[in-house]
Amino acid sequence: MPDAAARMRIVIAEDHYLVREGTRRLLEDTGEVDVIAAVGTAEELLDAVDRFRPDAVIADIRMPPHHHTEGITAAHTIRAAHPGIGVVVLSQHANEQYAFALFQQGTNGLAYLLKERIGELEELLRALREVSAGRSVIDPRIVEVLVGSHIRTVDAPLAQLTRRELDVLRQMAQGKNNRNIAESLSLSESTIEKHVNSTFAKLGLAEESQLHRRVTAVLTYLRHGPNRTAP
Repeated sequence: MPDAAARMRIVIAEDHYLVREGTRRLLEDTGEVDVIAAVGTAEELLDAVDRFRPDAVIADIRMPPHHHTEGITAAHTIRAAHPGIGVVVLSQHANEQYAFALFQQGTNGLAYLLKERIGELEELLRALREVSAGRSVIDPRIVEVLVGSHIRTVDAPLAQLTRRELDVLRQMAQGKNNRNIAESLSLSESTIEKHVNSTFAKLGLAEESQLHRRVTAVLTYLRHGPNRTAP
């Protein structure tokens, strides 16, 4: 079991007492997490973050007072004030609007998971580790929602990509930016940018926002790859 210094320090924000305390117990029983605060509102969450400076936060999307998108607003506030603190947002629904609202200001340090992942501890722990390291995670179920409209209009979406474009997309799916991909593939960053733009065009994403293109391209790869052989 990790010692106290090695355990992640987590704040949980969930207005349903049983869910909140059940999540606390599950996480603490792993021996990898210290839940340093468990609160029921977005206001209490922001106060706990300011006071305790956790490694990461788990927050429900809908919390008092309006049960709308308080968790997303809190996530943006936390990331702006404390860039080193990751936020895992939980939702009962695979909602495209929620996903883009969460990621509209950037993806670093953010995760969007369905609440059912609470019972899949390794997945939840992985998300906490990833956001604590400044990376992002998105639930596979939400992947299907995000790419569904494009999948219906693109025949064999990865079949059009060259081997090098697939290599770049594979690296993108690991959360790497263009600079990291260039270093990994021993190519120039400008070459990577050309491959990325070509990939977007072939997947029918040229007119989407930068964030939508990148997320949708990666999720298309995750759904239809990664074992396809390209020309």
